[in-house]
Amino acid sequence: MPLAGELTSSLINRAADRYALPAAGVLRLWTCRNSPARHGGGVRADAEVILNGAGRNVLAELCGVEPAVLARALPAFTVDDPKISTGREASLAQVRWRAAGAVAGEAVFACRLCTARRTGQAQRAVRYLPRWQRVCVRHGRWLLDADADQPLEHLDLHGVPEVMAAQRQWTGVARRAGRAGAEPGQVFALAHAVVARWWEEALHWEQEEIWPHRLHRVAGGNAGTDLQRWRIVGRDPVVFPEVVAVADALLDPAMAELVWRDSGAGRPRPLPADGAFCRRLGERVGRDWLGPLSAVDYGGPLLAWMGAVIRRRRDQSGPPGWRDDPWRLQREQQPATMAGQLRVLAAEAQSGGSATRWRATVSAEHRFRITQLVKEAGEQLEELRGGHSGTTAEVARTLLEHLSRSAALIDQALVDTAAAAVAAGVALEEVAAWSRLPAQELAEIITAGQE
Repeated sequence: MPLAGELTSSLINRAADRYALPAAGVLRLWTCRNSPARHGGGVRADAEVILNGAGRNVLAELCGVEPAVLARALPAFTVDDPKISTGREASLAQVRWRAAGAVAGEAVFACRLCTARRTGQAQRAVRYLPRWQRVCVRHGRWLLDADADQPLEHLDLHGVPEVMAAQRQWTGVARRAGRAGAEPGQVFALAHAVVARWWEEALHWEQEEIWPHRLHRVAGGNAGTDLQRWRIVGRDPVVFPEVVAVADALLDPAMAELVWRDSGAGRPRPLPADGAFCRRLGERVGRDWLGPLSAVDYGGPLLAWMGAVIRRRRDQSGPPGWRDDPWRLQREQQPATMAGQLRVLAAEAQSGGSATRWRATVSAEHRFRITQLVKEAGEQLEELRGGHSGTTAEVARTLLEHLSRSAALIDQALVDTAAAAVAAGVALEEVAAWSRLPAQELAEIITAGQE
């Protein structure tokens, strides 16, 4: 029996397994007009097949299921491809391989326990499922994308009940989106882009404590052994409660009213860094300190949404254009997918020596420490603005204290950066030249720092 929303190729694979045959043997029932995309040596899990009319009849006979039932269950079953559905060979059973994302949407691994309840066998299956329906509440699992080259099919959510609670809450948020005349999928995509942008910055937020604990629980207790990969694989389930909360907030007319007031209402002014909207948004996601940080994320999807709300409110005379659609997410603001990030991570890891990628060879903690040192040095220098008034002693003391502090921070950042570069395989002589230090002295400094 097919699963609701299952890929046609997934059903063929399960049918082959039921007949105790390899999938390639069963696929010989059709004439394949191209080859599927692959990961390494195997076919990608999200590789989909498009059938012509004769090919659909063959699948129905293979499964012992009426074509009408397959049409209701399989989103790609009735999709036509002119290259196999017309012409002199249209009477032959034919298939063409396509990527699932180009056929009917995002593909994910189905919950094997749910598959067993439906079919009697806990086989691997792949389904079309939007990103806002990835939680299997019955079995406490987050279903992972099937287009990525990684071995996991799901993540265990029993240690993070707030993620499962957010899945239940999303149902009400989706209803509110419909009543507001918005497409729930667009609302979720915008909220997801906002929170994914916060996720990228969260490594630099000392106050952030929720996501690190949640990520470790999703990773089975400790993500530290492979933090960079787990930050990619675990991002969507970890941030899901905040995504639902942000979507709910953006649909709230009272929140839109705060945006209007922050903009000066009838007397336009620049949006303030301490505006009421961003402050309230931070509170709704359980982070009172987040408001000023999100308010200055220029070029991000949140400020784009705020701008659209303001423009729509100020010009109510004519029909809104696409620039005034608050739910329109620009392509450049869409967050990177898990598959895309894992491909970049793999490419960075394959390079050796000084050709390695910085993010692949330097740990997230080491990069964070360097960034914090530079940031603190900048803050020390920023405090010197307007500090040339007063007695000579007062001014000199202020300048020297801040300059010496910032110099010490920069020195430490220099040593940490040089140590990371040398550890990654960059020649000590090159690093010394860039640091403007003798190679022997730099080597001694790095060694002392490591000890």
